[in-house]
Amino acid sequence: MTVFELVESDGDKTGILVDTAKALQSWEEATYFNGNNYISKATGDQWLHETLYKSAKGRYYIVHSSQWQGSRDHAEEIPPRDAAAWLLQNEHELPEDLASFEGDVIE
Repeated sequence: MTVFELVESDGDKTGILVDTAKALQSWEEATYFNGNNYISKATGDQWLHETLYKSAKGRYYIVHSSQWQGSRDHAEEIPPRDAAAWLLQNEHELPEDLASFEGDVIE
């Protein structure tokens, strides 16, 4: 069980707690091999990572993690449209509740 207090994009705390163990669904970032390292498609970095979750109440949030010593994982709520874009960028199918956003995020 990992519990996070969601933060806004500017780092302000929201007062909303989420438990990754209670998430309805989770999706790992896609990676590609650049010849030397595996690079996250979500972050463009070998050291920074993201996992998308859907909470039991239908809230989408990203857990940002890092392999850098001393860094702390944190979770950020994202709007459904951004969740749809993240899923498509990371080679996932869209769940039913996000399917309507596909036309908005892909040209």
